[in-house]
Amino acid sequence: MSHHRHEDQQLRLSNAVLDPDSKVRRGPASAVLHRDLHNAPHHVLEASGLYLFLSNKRRIIDATGGAAVSCIGHGDERVRDAIAAQVTKLDYCHSLFFSSPSSEALSALLLASTDGAMAKAFIVNSGSEAMDGAAKLARQYFLELPVPQPQRFRFIARDGSYHGNTLGALSISGHKARRSIYEPMLASNVSHVSACNSYRGKLKDEDTEAFVARLAEELDREFQRVGPESVCAFVAEPVVGAAVKAVCDRYGALIILDEVMCGLGRTGAVHAWQQEDIVPDIQVIGKGLGGGYVPVAGFLAGHRVIDVLDAGTGKFTHGQTYQAHPMVCAGALEVQRIIQAEDLVANAARMGMVLEKQLKETFSTHPNVGNIRGRGLFWGLEFVANKTTKEPFPSDLTVAMSIHDEGINQDPGIMLYPGTGSADGWTGDHVIIAPPYNVSAKDIEMIVKATSKAVISVCDRVRGRVS
Repeated sequence: MSHHRHEDQQLRLSNAVLDPDSKVRRGPASAVLHRDLHNAPHHVLEASGLYLFLSNKRRIIDATGGAAVSCIGHGDERVRDAIAAQVTKLDYCHSLFFSSPSSEALSALLLASTDGAMAKAFIVNSGSEAMDGAAKLARQYFLELPVPQPQRFRFIARDGSYHGNTLGALSISGHKARRSIYEPMLASNVSHVSACNSYRGKLKDEDTEAFVARLAEELDREFQRVGPESVCAFVAEPVVGAAVKAVCDRYGALIILDEVMCGLGRTGAVHAWQQEDIVPDIQVIGKGLGGGYVPVAGFLAGHRVIDVLDAGTGKFTHGQTYQAHPMVCAGALEVQRIIQAEDLVANAARMGMVLEKQLKETFSTHPNVGNIRGRGLFWGLEFVANKTTKEPFPSDLTVAMSIHDEGINQDPGIMLYPGTGSADGWTGDHVIIAPPYNVSAKDIEMIVKATSKAVISVCDRVRGRVS
């Protein structure tokens, strides 16, 4: 059988529908264990720039780059060529024994982007793996101190947070729905404090400064409750403030910032912590690192941590088979070089202001858009049944996923990233808008119009179903 005939046969198989008498919702048959067995995903055949091209001949605006991944858009030939060149020279070597020029160059570029604040880079293949590694490094740091502190094994994170899907990273996460069925398997050495969500967390007449101070006081109380000498690190996304860092410093704990989604240019700065009055001890990076061209993530470790290891065993007791993979590092390196050469972080900041303005002009008066929040090219719309009380829609209405589906199926089609649990961990709907850093003002106008069309259609449809 020829290669093309084999592909045709596979395509016909993948487009076959299930038994119409089955109770399972019909969709393409597939050998893949997809996330939803009852709803087959669309097939993407090609992607270029801001667009995905589906097998049904439709073109979709990728307004989120997947989950805030595609930071330079799809199909950049420079990245393709860099990956091909690396595979031609060196496909793989084991990081326990060897290094490669691409991993060394990528790590050097990342450290330089912190202006010397961070000391070493550790490259893996997903944000979940990176978070696991960061937690292990935090633990080892305390074992390597001149006077070791083996009693430190706890972590504190925020309610509603999501730091990854491996058991270790999910244990740190505070997202109730994601944790639910795995709860008996999750580690018990993690506790959670209130989310830094001003929309739902601020008290009446409380300003931002007072809100942040109250969160810092709550964190201090949690240190006291679990025993401050037992805490390795506080884990959070970068909007934490100097007051929170001061609490960690007071008790000798590390601070780990999770920039998997928001880092490497997404918020209009190379590192989101550079927009805050804070420098992390460990920073986790991911989606914007490889822009979707390669599966890559990692963490950056600060001098405080690395100096202790250097003076101690001189080893990090952790490693993975595909750690610092030469091809992966070559792809990520080219993505980062393109971002620098085309000044795309600055464009993300400029276009972020355009996106903010248009989102607020379009949705501020919408009766079911309760909150519009974000920074740079990282924005979210939270939907509510009652704008005055902030009451979320019932979860069985699946508002966020319905907006996603409507966006895909409308003309023009648009990809919006849906999420739930933003109210209490179970209820609360939102969508993320996170276009690539090279997006134009014209692109943003198109994205906002298409988003508005999907939101209006779904909200008009479900509004009458809420008592």
